[in-house]
Amino acid sequence: MDIVSGFLSWLLMIGLSDRDEFTAEDSDWPTARNQVVKTRSNTSLWFTLHAFIGQCIMEPPLLPRESGQFIAERSQDVFVEDEGVQKVAEMLYNLRHSDALTTSGWKKANPLAPATTSDQALNWVFVVDTMNFSFWPEEETQQCEVTYKGTTYTGYMTLCAAITRAMDEGIAITDPKYFSQMSVEELAHVLRSDNETPMPMLQERHQVLTEGGRVLQEHGGSFLSFISQAGNDARKMVEFIVEKIPSYRDEATYEGKRVSLYKRAQILVADSWGIMQDGDITNMDWLTMFADYRVPQALVYLGALRYSDALMQALKNGELLSSGDRREVEIRGCSIWSVELIKERLCKLVQERDRQTCSANSAIIDFYLWPYAKQHHKEMAHIPIHHTRCIYY
Repeated sequence: MDIVSGFLSWLLMIGLSDRDEFTAEDSDWPTARNQVVKTRSNTSLWFTLHAFIGQCIMEPPLLPRESGQFIAERSQDVFVEDEGVQKVAEMLYNLRHSDALTTSGWKKANPLAPATTSDQALNWVFVVDTMNFSFWPEEETQQCEVTYKGTTYTGYMTLCAAITRAMDEGIAITDPKYFSQMSVEELAHVLRSDNETPMPMLQERHQVLTEGGRVLQEHGGSFLSFISQAGNDARKMVEFIVEKIPSYRDEATYEGKRVSLYKRAQILVADSWGIMQDGDITNMDWLTMFADYRVPQALVYLGALRYSDALMQALKNGELLSSGDRREVEIRGCSIWSVELIKERLCKLVQERDRQTCSANSAIIDFYLWPYAKQHHKEMAHIPIHHTRCIYY
C-alpha cells in the first residue's frame, strides 16, 4: 500500500471510538483502511484527504536535466535525432571564437536590458522574467506591438520595450514596493500596445508580478537581496526561486513521474548572469536550456528534433495543447535533452580538435538558438510552434 494511504489510515483509525469495529491487532492495512472508511461512511473525505496529504509528502520532481532524459527515453511523438544533434554541435563549434557563444551575445540579443548591474537593473530582469510567458498571437497578422525609440517590437521584446518605456515615463515599475501592489489597470497602462491587440494574459501577468513583488518585499526589498540568500550557486538560486515564488513552479507529471522544466526560474538566473557579464554566479553548467515554444521550432528546423506526423499535423491544424499535455511535455522535455546532447558533442569537438577545455553551457546555447529562431523565422515558417496558454513560458 502507498505511504499516503497508510498514513491516512492511521490518522482515521486514531479517531475511532471504542465502539468502532476495528482492532489494533489487525495487520492488514488495506482491510483496516476499508473498515475505517466504511465505518465513517465518507469516501469523499477520504479521497480529499488522500490528495491533500499526497501533495504534502510526495517525492520531489526530477530536476530539469534528468526530466529531459526521462521524457526523451519514453517520448511517443517527439524524437531526438542523433545526426541533427551532431550537425548543431558542428555549427556551434564553428562559432566558438565569436561573441555568439558568450554573455556579450546575450547583451546583443537583449538591447533593451539596462547597461548597469545596479539593483534597478536586476529588478528589471526580475520584472521581465516574471512576466516572460505566452506572447504568441492568436492570429499572425494581429500581434501586440510596442514602439520604443523608433523601433517597433513584437513577441517577448514588446515586454522589454514596455518596461523600459515605463521607466522613461517615471513609473516605478522596477520597484517592488510599487509593483507588489499595483492595480491591473496600472499594469495594463504599462503594457499598452500600439494597436488594438493587447498583450495576452493581463490578469495572469498582474497576479504573478504582484505575488513576486510581495516575496521580494519579504526578503530585503530587491531581487538582489532576495537571491543573495541562495548564495551564488546557480542550482541553489533556481531551487530558492521555485521554493519561494509559486508561479515559477513549472512542473508536470509524465508517465507517472513528476518532472520539472523550470523555464522561467532558470532563465531568471541566466539573465542575471548575462546582465552582469559573466557575473559571480557559479555552477552555471547545472542549468539546462529554457524550454519554451520558440527554441523547439529551431531544433526541429536544424534536425536535432523530429515530430511525429500526427503531432506535426495537429500543430499545423492549430490545435491548442494544454499545459501538462503529454505532447506538450514531450516537446519541452526532448528540447532540454537534445541541447544537453548538443553541449556534450560541442565540448567533445573542442577537446578533441583544439585540445582545450570547453566552457560552453546550455544557457549559452539557448542564448544563441532563441535569436537564431527569430532571425530565421521566415525560413522555418513551415514548422509550427506549439501553442499553449500558460504562465510558465
